Amino acid sequence: MSTKTGRGGRLDKLTELIEDIRIAMLTTAMPDGTLHSRPMTTQRAESDGDLWFFTRADAPKAEEIRANPHVNVSYASPRENRYVSVSGTATLVRDRRKMEELWDQLYQAWFPQGLEEADLALLRVDVERAEYWDAPSGTMAEIAGLLRGPAAAGENEKIDLAGAKR
Repeated sequence: MSTKTGRGGRLDKLTELIEDIRIAMLTTAMPDGTLHSRPMTTQRAESDGDLWFFTRADAPKAEEIRANPHVNVSYASPRENRYVSVSGTATLVRDRRKMEELWDQLYQAWFPQGLEEADLALLRVDVERAEYWDAPSGTMAEIAGLLRGPAAAGENEKIDLAGAKR
């Protein structure tokens, strides 16, 4: 388990925990307040705390995000007793260069026309808070606004990253 205590070290730890978990559950809020979750393939978890997913700009999740951009993304690796829950703000991005950077031919199954799909978009989640459980090390840590201090030390620090990243 990493002993880094700065924001960068905690973001590194978060990225490390989820980098080999390909499928995440993305949860959005419906207009009536109910929650809707669906599996998504993470394209990349970046060191600045952004998560990237391919989607269709006209998909129901895109409409839900336009109405309420607050989302949760959950990762699980039961075999390794590793679980991560991330909350943040989602944005639809139509950046061709970024799509080319993240594209893999495996995604052709969901997007048959590849990068030429008319409604192809990226979903970027700006991570604001996360919590992870990493049982093999016997440690549970909370990342609040990225992050709380080590739970064992009893520190309680909140950091708001929403305006600090960009």
